[in-house]
Amino acid sequence: MQVATGKSILNGIAIGPLRIYRRAAAQTEVSSTLTPQEEWARFDTARVKAQEQLKELYRKALDEVGEDNAAIFEIHQMMLDDEDYLDAVKGILETQGATAEYAVTTTGKNFAAAFAAMDDAYMQARASDVKDISQRVVNILNGQAQSGILGEQPAILVADDLTPSETVQLDKSKLLGFITRHGSSNSHTAILARTMNVPALIGVDFDQDWDGRTAVLDGYNHCVYVDPAPQLLSSMQKKQQEDLKQESLLQGLKKKPNVTLDGTKVNVYANIGNVGDVGLALQNDAGGIGLFRSEFIYLDAKDFPSEETQFAIYKRVVETMAGKKVVIRTLDIGADKQAPYFGLDKEENPALGYRAIRICLTRQDIFLQQLRAILRASAYGAVAIMFPMIISVREVRDAKELLEKCKAQLRQQGVPMGEVEVGIMIETPAAVMIADELAQEVDFFSVGTNDLTQYTLAIDRQNPKLDAFYDPHHPAVLRMIRETVEAGHRHGCWVGICGELGADLTLTETFLRMGVDELSVSPPAVLPLRKRIRSLDLSKNEK
Repeated sequence: MQVATGKSILNGIAIGPLRIYRRAAAQTEVSSTLTPQEEWARFDTARVKAQEQLKELYRKALDEVGEDNAAIFEIHQMMLDDEDYLDAVKGILETQGATAEYAVTTTGKNFAAAFAAMDDAYMQARASDVKDISQRVVNILNGQAQSGILGEQPAILVADDLTPSETVQLDKSKLLGFITRHGSSNSHTAILARTMNVPALIGVDFDQDWDGRTAVLDGYNHCVYVDPAPQLLSSMQKKQQEDLKQESLLQGLKKKPNVTLDGTKVNVYANIGNVGDVGLALQNDAGGIGLFRSEFIYLDAKDFPSEETQFAIYKRVVETMAGKKVVIRTLDIGADKQAPYFGLDKEENPALGYRAIRICLTRQDIFLQQLRAILRASAYGAVAIMFPMIISVREVRDAKELLEKCKAQLRQQGVPMGEVEVGIMIETPAAVMIADELAQEVDFFSVGTNDLTQYTLAIDRQNPKLDAFYDPHHPAVLRMIRETVEAGHRHGCWVGICGELGADLTLTETFLRMGVDELSVSPPAVLPLRKRIRSLDLSKNEK
């Protein structure tokens, strides 16, 4: 058995034969027997045909992966009209007496190298796009077809890389998963893979002799097992069956509203910690992201992540969610979440210490950088910003003032932004007691039941000796949630729950009777929660 590791694009299990995709070598003779004008005419005819193909691909992608993800093929059409690109092709034709194939191939390589050398991770990923459009034009010039990647039997596709157009053209009925040697989690191909719910690994150093061999692609553990041992294969098959049962539940609920038998509607969203969780949220049919724990971007880094790094991550999540709401919680570092490079002092009681919004408001350089990145990402979908650990109106106003400062900077620079909702976490008794005042400052509340329980009961939830005393069903906790909902609604705020209690099916009816508008839970908890909601009848008297 061989084991190779990579980076997972989507959690999931794929089992089956491997099929290595080898592109046909394009004919790119350097010298032409035609004039530069005649070669340009050949190129222009192929370019127009490529744009027609891309229009068809856009329509296909629109049906399969949604408008936002299909937009890449509109961008590809525009790239084929780009003056710099066209001038580069024309320059090679005129100065080198080259064939159109050579001119396009060389231009594609040069532009791809320029994108790859940029510091911006998003722009680096555009290298794949320019190679994609160039390859398409060369294939047309050579009379080559754009399909035939997969054979007749279902398989796990293995390739050096896949372009967005190759990805969207794959026959999903035969595609078990895919593995690539190159590629980026920022690429549109990766975004399409997540949206199509296809298990995928990138950065895998595969061998050419894998072709035809049986393998297990394990997206959960970021690896592929080639010729797996019988015991491992059996274990993976059981895990795959569990996933299929979940998928069966999904199919029964897909596109059905989260409405109780008496007509009460509630939004069911997913909590995520990183980009890798987005595919799981979509796979479980979450209506949006109710909590993106942005601190994990910092916890996974060795130094402060740049604005560009954060922007690329937020943008990727927002694009992948394709218009569904994404609520991004601003940096909630401190307490049990420590990043050494912050240089935070050791505290006697970190849960009550220097953390979350307290760090952001006193280290504004970090906060402003994050706010700018989120605002930039808001141009690509529905984004909401949520401030954690709020205990006063002053904190909310200070945070909003910094947010407005970032908006003004971006407007002055001509950077596009979308409309952004502003909300706060309700996770302290103080916030509950002044919820009426806070609700007049924001668009929504999200109740963090983990910390609210901790602070209400004066119990350190990190201390295992106190497990017997930790009661999230305590009447005081539930009363605080009810008061928060009522205060929010009095002032036009929608109110959600994003803590662990949101997934507690014994409390679902209680929360809906309180009037909770949204429940955000871990991706695997989405479907059971939706099933529970659809079984309730709130018109009946509460027991």
